[in-house]
Amino acid sequence: MKLGSARSVSLQGLDGAVVEIEAAIGGGLPRTVIVGLPDTSLYEARDRCKAGFANSDLKWPDQLVTINLTPATLPKSGSHYDLGISAAIMVASGWVDARLAAETIVLGEVGLDGRIHPVRGVLPALLAASRAGITRAVVPHQQVAEASLVDGVVIWGAKRLPDLVAILRGKPVLYDDEPLAEPGQPPAGTPDLGDVVGHREARWVLEVAAAGRHHLFFHGPPGVGKTMLAERIPSILPELSLPEALEVSALHSLAGEAIDSGLIRRPPYVDPHHSSSLVSLVGGGARASRPGAVSRAHLGILFLD
Repeated sequence: MKLGSARSVSLQGLDGAVVEIEAAIGGGLPRTVIVGLPDTSLYEARDRCKAGFANSDLKWPDQLVTINLTPATLPKSGSHYDLGISAAIMVASGWVDARLAAETIVLGEVGLDGRIHPVRGVLPALLAASRAGITRAVVPHQQVAEASLVDGVVIWGAKRLPDLVAILRGKPVLYDDEPLAEPGQPPAGTPDLGDVVGHREARWVLEVAAAGRHHLFFHGPPGVGKTMLAERIPSILPELSLPEALEVSALHSLAGEAIDSGLIRRPPYVDPHHSSSLVSLVGGGARASRPGAVSRAHLGILFLD
């Protein structure tokens, strides 16, 4: 029986744990079995990976394939395990360096055509991997900028499954359009309190509230400028420290937002619609929990109208 393993990360909120993905080939009729408390989206990885292999001129084993996600007592969810499962199969098939695969975190969703798609939570996953002593990672090419925000981890981007084979052989494919993370800057066109004409007393109140970290209650008829003033409060708040920026950026990555322009250095502003559901406000979900508006406004401004 042929054996191989690779590594990924299981996220429980912002906390992550390194998961070993083991693959055993042989010992029965051709089929693929996944064990280790996978959810539905993860159990479907066998079909995605098999089709991705076929459309990348890679041979999926024509024997019994058993995939184990350990620790088996930890629930696993999400499609980011696809690439780790593919890596474990490659190791078991003898195509790549087993030692290199064992020292590398692999994250990404495999498409039916062999492309590697972005996944949410790359930043918190790699922060957890870094704390566990992992120094190498393979992520979807589009998320190299986000992944490179984690210090001490060498990041390789992959567009297709053959790229993963090359990386785990120690001969990574280098692309000219490799995205790079720049120091966090406020997006162009960010509302600034200095743009407000008039509202002298209101602007003074905002400055006092920002300096003392006080809550505010806005009252007035529609169109008087309540939202206009509220969305400009972050412009007079101090930039987030590095630990704060990592925490806020990880939260927004977990929510599925693209973190490709550097760490979020400015305090966030979130204004959910008045018809928002309880889950969209406080977070949660039936299968995979996601941060709600309250969490996404962490260390910033939450405006409830």
